[in-house]
Amino acid sequence: MNSAIAHETNDARESILSTGRRIIAGKGYSAVGLNEILSTAGIPKGSFYHYFGSKDAFGEALLESYFEDYLADMDRTLSAAGLTMAQRLMNYWYGWQLNQLSIDGQGKCLAVKLGAEVADLSEAMRLSLKRGTSGIVERITRAVEAGAAEGSLSIDSTPDVIGQSLYQLWLGASVMHKIVRDTQPFETATAVTRQILHLDV
Repeated sequence: MNSAIAHETNDARESILSTGRRIIAGKGYSAVGLNEILSTAGIPKGSFYHYFGSKDAFGEALLESYFEDYLADMDRTLSAAGLTMAQRLMNYWYGWQLNQLSIDGQGKCLAVKLGAEVADLSEAMRLSLKRGTSGIVERITRAVEAGAAEGSLSIDSTPDVIGQSLYQLWLGASVMHKIVRDTQPFETATAVTRQILHLDV
């Protein structure tokens, strides 16, 4: 009985998080009310505070859940069999671009969508964003280091500087894509990435 209740509670919580992720990825954090999330998820309004203490606590949990999934996907991409690390890294950037171009909000990057919006609104959410993006940069850095060691790419600076620079490049490209509404920022980011990693055009 207790196990069934715990499972039901977890399912409801995950439903709120997944529904919230999809809606907020499209509209932003401040523009979305709890009523919209809960009605879409089919969860009674009064139940929200059973799972989350506040909207900010929900936002923090949303980001933690998002980055957990994101980093797991990233790990799979960067460990794909039969490819050089340079190829895996370029596949990661290609996947990044596809996610940003997708119509379905579920694919959108919450770091891009919420970074500027919530960093000044909630310290807890800012720290969640910081932890999540640090995890991304660490993985890029390790991949760059491994690619340089195997000889599939080369760099003119330290792996950590390259990792940070590449992430910031693509974050900026994603913001510019939202402004100009075409793929030019991603085409530029791809070309600059290949230059930084000294990959053949």
